[in-house]
Amino acid sequence: MIEALAWFENGKPHPLRFKLDGKDLKIDKVVTVTEEKLAGNRMLIFRCQSEIKGELRPFEIKFELNTCKWFLWKM
Repeated sequence: MIEALAWFENGKPHPLRFKLDGKDLKIDKVVTVTEEKLAGNRMLIFRCQSEIKGELRPFEIKFELNTCKWFLWKM
């Protein structure tokens, strides 16, 4: 689980940044947003990209709709 900062429009989250190992990482671009069920829980999957250590890196973060928790899935 990660801490994330997001704004919400009509109940849908739009992530801006998150903390990883105590460092704030800005989300430069959300490429796609999809929805899936994982163990019966509805989740939004955000495929994003950011510049990390001078390199453009793709990653995925997930938002669990029932609990409002964020997870770093792929980095």
